This record gives sequence, C-alpha cells and structure tokens, in this order.
Amino acid sequence: MATSAHTETPHEKGPFPPFQSENFPSQLFWLGLSFVLLYVLLAKVALPRIASIMAARRARIESDFAAAAKAKEESEAALAAYEKSLADARASAQALAAKTHQELAAKSEARRKELEAELASKLTDAEKQIAATKAAAMKNVHGIATDATASIVERLTGTAPDRAAVERAVSGSIN
Repeated sequence: MATSAHTETPHEKGPFPPFQSENFPSQLFWLGLSFVLLYVLLAKVALPRIASIMAARRARIESDFAAAAKAKEESEAALAAYEKSLADARASAQALAAKTHQELAAKSEARRKELEAELASKLTDAEKQIAATKAAAMKNVHGIATDATASIVERLTGTAPDRAAVERAVSGSIN
C-alpha cells in the first residue's frame, strides 16, 4: 500500500497587511502623494473646465433672458400698434358707414319727394279726368233717364207722353 506523504507546511495566519504597523509610514507617504497629485489635477485641469462651462452656461442663460425680454417688448409694441390700427380701422369703418347712411337717406328722401310730386300730379290729372267723365256720364244719365221714363210711362199708360214734360220731371228729380 502506498502511503501518501504530506509535504505541505502549515501556514501561520497573521494580521491583515494594511493593518500592520510596520506598513503605516509607506501607506501615509502614498496617501499624501496621491492626495497632492489629485488636488493638483483637480485645481489645474478639472475645476477650470467646470468653471468655464458654468460661466458659459450663465452667459448663455443671461443672453437668452435678454433676448426674451427684447422679444417681449417687441411683441408688446406690435400688439399696441395692432390694437391702434384696429381701432383706427373701426373708427374709419364707422365714419364711412355713417356717411354712406346719410347719402342713402338723402337720395331716398329726394326720390320719395320726386315720387310724391309725380303721384300728386297723376292724382290731379285723374281727379280731372274723373270729374270730366262724371260730367259726361251725368249728361248721358239725363238722356237715358228721360228715355227710360218715357218708355215706362208709355208702357203703363199705352200712350206716348210729352217729351218736354218728361224732361222737366227728370230734371226736377235729378237735381
């Protein structure tokens, strides 16, 4: 049977190397050196870049605010000009409407007077024509009434009446 030889030596466990007091001076040296190098690197490279970026952002924000304020002033000026032109246009439109209304009213009044004069003239002519027609009709009525009366009397009595007596009777009853 073979026997196995054990050649390993047991290790002795000691404290964790960073916590050993003989390593403290070298660790403090490297800590100080790392801190100084990191400080120099940040102070000379990183912080100036960050400061320039912050200054650029601040300048850009301020210029944007200035541009916004300028645009706001321009828009307010444009709005005021628009409102003024709108008010002027309204006033002009109202004046034009009033002028047109007056012109149309004057034309309408003149046309109305012209039509009234024309109608008054036609009315006078019509009244004259009616009076003439009435006079002519009254003359015809007298003759027709005389003829009708003579016919009625002749039919009733059987004899023809005296024409002068019938005309006097008709004239007396018409007037």
